Amino acid sequence: MTTPSTTRRLLAISIAFALCHAHVSLAVSLPVNAAPADAATANADAASDAGSTRLNTVDVSAKLDESRNQLSPDIGASQYVMDHKAIEQLPLGTATPLNQVLLQAPGVVNDSYGQLHVRGDHADLQYRINGVIIPESISGFGQSLDTRVIDRVQLLTGALPAQYGYRTAGIVDITTTTPAQGFGGSVGITAGSFGTVNPDITLYGSQDRWSYFVTGNFYQSDIGIENPTASRTPIHDHSDQGKGFGYLSYLLNDDTRLSFMAGVTNNRFQIPNNPGQEPVYTLAGVNGFDSANLDERQREVTRFGVLALQGHFGYTDYQISLGRRYTSVNYQPDPIGDLIFNGVAGTIGRSNRADTLQADFSTPFGDRHTVRYGLYASSEHPVSNSTSLVFPADADGNQTSSTPLSIIDNAAHINARTYGLYLQDEWKLSDKLTMNYGLRADKVDAYVNEGQISPRLGFVYQWSDATTLHAGYARYFTPPPAELISQTDIALFQGTTNALPTNVNAQTLSERSDYFDLGISQKITENLTLGLDAYYRKVHNLLDEGQFGAALIFSPFNYNQGRVRGLEFTSNYSAGDFGAYLNVSANRAMGKQVVTGQYNFAQDELDYIATHWVHLDHDQRLTGNGGVNYNWDGTKLGVDFIYGSGLRADFANSAHLPQYYQVNISASRDFDLPALGKINTRLAVMNVTDRSYELRDGSGIGVGAPQYGPRRGVFVGFTKNF
Repeated sequence: MTTPSTTRRLLAISIAFALCHAHVSLAVSLPVNAAPADAATANADAASDAGSTRLNTVDVSAKLDESRNQLSPDIGASQYVMDHKAIEQLPLGTATPLNQVLLQAPGVVNDSYGQLHVRGDHADLQYRINGVIIPESISGFGQSLDTRVIDRVQLLTGALPAQYGYRTAGIVDITTTTPAQGFGGSVGITAGSFGTVNPDITLYGSQDRWSYFVTGNFYQSDIGIENPTASRTPIHDHSDQGKGFGYLSYLLNDDTRLSFMAGVTNNRFQIPNNPGQEPVYTLAGVNGFDSANLDERQREVTRFGVLALQGHFGYTDYQISLGRRYTSVNYQPDPIGDLIFNGVAGTIGRSNRADTLQADFSTPFGDRHTVRYGLYASSEHPVSNSTSLVFPADADGNQTSSTPLSIIDNAAHINARTYGLYLQDEWKLSDKLTMNYGLRADKVDAYVNEGQISPRLGFVYQWSDATTLHAGYARYFTPPPAELISQTDIALFQGTTNALPTNVNAQTLSERSDYFDLGISQKITENLTLGLDAYYRKVHNLLDEGQFGAALIFSPFNYNQGRVRGLEFTSNYSAGDFGAYLNVSANRAMGKQVVTGQYNFAQDELDYIATHWVHLDHDQRLTGNGGVNYNWDGTKLGVDFIYGSGLRADFANSAHLPQYYQVNISASRDFDLPALGKINTRLAVMNVTDRSYELRDGSGIGVGAPQYGPRRGVFVGFTKNF
C-alpha cells in the first residue's frame, strides 16, 4: 500500500510535469518577431495572426475535448447516455431536476427526499464534471447540480475500470456545454401548480483563447419535500432554492487548457406536517399542541470550486485538478412541538470541507495498447454538533418530569484522508475483442484505517456490426461517507426520552465487494436497439443508510453480509420525427447481521437480522421507465412514465408497499413574437392521472415519516435564446 507521503510526492511530480509542459509548449508556440518591412505590413500580419487565433479556438477546444475523453474508459461496464436533445424531450426540459433526469436510466429506483438507488445500492453515486470528481454533499433532499449545465450525461454502472473508485454504484459523468465563438445565452421561466416559480438565466461565449459558461436559477415551491399525507396540498412545505454554476477556460496553447469551474447551492426547506398526531409527552406550561402547526426547518448549502489543467504532451493525454467543496446541513426543530411529539428537540448542525487532488493520464503504446494511470487524494474535515432538549425518563423510557433538560453533543473533529492509485491497460486483442485490465490501491484514514488492492477486468466483443457483448469483474472498496458519520455519545442520553434503543455501537466500516456484470446490445434495425444486462454482487460489510432521528439527515451502518443481483432490459427506437424508449429492471438486494450503528435498532430487530437475510429498505423488485416523443410539424409532443413495484416496509423490511406509476405529458413549440423574436413555449402535466401513491409509509429500517408522490401539476415554461 502506498503511504500518504509517497502519494503526495507522486502528485507533486505529476503537477510539476504538467505545468512544466504547459510552460514549455507556450514558450515554443510564441512567434519569433522579424523586423517588418513597414508599419502597415506589421499591422496586417498582426491582424491576420489574431484572426487565425480566433478561427482556430473552436477547433482547438474540440481537439482538447476529444483528448479529455481518452482519459475515461468504459470497457466492461454498462452505460446509458442522455444528450441535451434527450433532456429537452422530457416534460420539463432542462428545468427537470437532475435526479428526475437520472430516473429515465435503467436500474435507477426512485425514493423520497430526492434519493436515487442504482442496482440495489443506497446512493453511492459519484458525480464527475468534465472528468473531475465533485465531492459529495451531505445527503438530504436538495439537488446540488442544475440540469441546465449538461450537454451530455452518462451513467456508468456494473464492473467499472480501475480508474473509478470510492462511489461505485454509478458514475454520473457530466459534460458541460462547449461555448461557440461569440456571445449567447438564454433567459426563461417555468411556473405552475403548487406555487412553483423557477426563473433562470444562462450566458456563454468564446473570444480568442477565452471561453465561459454561466448559469443560475431560483426555484420556489409549496412542495419542497414529499407530502406525508395523500392530500393535494401539504402543510408547511415551502422551499426556496438557489443554484449557480460557472465555467471559465483559457487556451494556453494548441495542446493545453486551463479551466476553472465553480458551483453554489443554497436550499431552504420547511419540514411538512402530518396533522392529527396525538401528543406523547407532557411539557410544563403547555396544554395540547396541534401537529399541523409544527415549525421545523432545514437548510442545505453546498459550494465547490475546481481548477484543472488539461492537455496533450507527446503521446500522453492528461488532466490534473485541485478542488474544494464545502457542504452543510442545519436542522432547526420546533422546540415545543418536537418535545411533545418526539420527546426530543434537537438543533443539529453538520458540515464538511473537502480538499481534493486528482490526476489522470493516458498513453498509447503501439496500435493495441492504451495505458491509463493516475491518483486521487482528499482531505475532509467533518463537523457534527447538536444541542437537544429532552425529558428525564426511567429505565423503561417513561417520562419522569415535564421540565426538559439541555444536552450538548458535539463530536470530536477529525481529518478524514483518502488516497488512491490506479493503473490499467486497454488491450485490443483483435479487431473485435478489447480487454481492459488493471489494479486500484486505496487507503482511508478516518474514523477507522482501512485499505485494499482491487483488481478489475473487462471485455468488449464486437460480434458483428449489430451485436456487442461486454463482461466484467471488479473488486470494490467503498468507504463510508465521512460527512454523514456522527460520533454520538450514547451515555449522554441514558435516562432521558432520547435514550437510544440499545447501547451497542461500532465504528462504520468500508464496504468490500465482488461485482460481476454481463451484457449484450443488439441493433435489430437501423432504428431499433435492444440491450440486456445481468449483474451479481457479493458484499462484506455492506453499507446502508437510514434516517434514525427527527432531522432529515441519513446515518450509515453496516450489514456483515450482502448479496445483490439483477437483470436490466433496455430498448430505444428513433426514426425521423418519432422516438421511443423503454427500460425494465428486476433487482434483489439483501443484507444479514447488523455489525455497526447497532444503537439505532431495537433489540428484537437486531436479533432477527442476525439470523435472517432481510431486504434492504430501498430494495424494489421491479422498476420501469419509458417515453415517446413526436415532432408534429414543429410541435414537439412527449409522454413519459416511471413505475415501481414498491419499496420495503414493516418490521425488518419484511413487507413492501403497493406498486405505483406516474405518467407525464408535454407539448412545446417555438413562436415568433413581435419585438421579442423566437420564444420557446412549453406545457407539461405531471402525474396526469392524479394517482396518489406512497413512496414510504413510515415503517421499515431507517425510515422516518410517510412520504407520498406528487399529485397532478400543470406547468408552463418560456425560454428566449439570444
